[in-house]
Amino acid sequence: MRLLRKLPIDGFVLLILATVVLASVFPVAGAAATILDGIVKAAIALLFFLYGTRLSPAEAMAGARHWRLHLTVLAVTFVVFPLIGLALRVLTPHLLSSALSTGVLFACLVPSTVQSSIAFTSVARGNVPAAIVSASLSNLLGVVLTPLLVVALMTTTGGVHVSAESFGEIILQLLLPFIAGQLCRPLAAGPLGRHPFLTKTVDRGSVLLVVYSAFSAGMAEHIWSSVSVGSIALVVAVCAGVLGVVLILSRWAAKALGFGRDDAIVIQFCGSKKSLAAGLPMAAVLFAGAPVGLIILPLMIFHQIQLLVCSMLAAHHGRVASERAGTPSDDPTLDFVVGSP
Repeated sequence: MRLLRKLPIDGFVLLILATVVLASVFPVAGAAATILDGIVKAAIALLFFLYGTRLSPAEAMAGARHWRLHLTVLAVTFVVFPLIGLALRVLTPHLLSSALSTGVLFACLVPSTVQSSIAFTSVARGNVPAAIVSASLSNLLGVVLTPLLVVALMTTTGGVHVSAESFGEIILQLLLPFIAGQLCRPLAAGPLGRHPFLTKTVDRGSVLLVVYSAFSAGMAEHIWSSVSVGSIALVVAVCAGVLGVVLILSRWAAKALGFGRDDAIVIQFCGSKKSLAAGLPMAAVLFAGAPVGLIILPLMIFHQIQLLVCSMLAAHHGRVASERAGTPSDDPTLDFVVGSP
């Protein structure tokens, strides 16, 4: 564990990579695959139920006075990112396969992270209360906006077709559990707050189940024979480029709109993140029957790049703020983000 903490890689991503290897060596098939599919659906429903218990309506109302800030973050997450994703469709089919191109676009449609967005804002000494509300609001609206964006964009650009039956699955597995979590929040928030291990286990466990199921199905469909090392390297370059563009645009937009330093940091860090924990379960529902293993690969790559880049950026902002204030800076280690999908 000490060695893993020293590596410049998120520990949760290492678990995901180990799960990919496990699925490649020991994929499930037949009746076992059917059982696993049922378990994955149940885990996804439970995950979004817990998401519903997390967001306090009182906290959301308290942050409403920062509506310009939150709208800016949402615009970056659900407008700027999708436009970039659509522009990158020109890479298909000459440079990227249809599945990888769909995955790049999907990565641009998922909501922001919560834990790492708040952690980076804290390290950078930004407006942490506003980051909590913005990141939570992004996840809340993402339950509805991400599926709608997938339906609107991917069915009109040669991507994956989302049927009415699939949209019903979205409601049953994502939206209804989330609403149930909100309704049960007065009873469930206290016990879950006292036992965070349960929430963390469901968070990580559901993601690992989705990855194992997706890559098991991919092995049965021989997806790796259709992707080259060069294609994966191109996806890495594309994800890094997208993140760089969004970080620059979000910083510029914050300055152009007259936000102060603390709020500009919120816009940059909350607007530039993409949630692996929310995105992978959504992909399992949205792209049932498609090569999900390849579709989720760009999101997995983007997640790791954003942690590495933003940890360094947050540390820089924190050092600058400390120098100006004349106070010691926080230790900008990856401990803030390890295990924060």
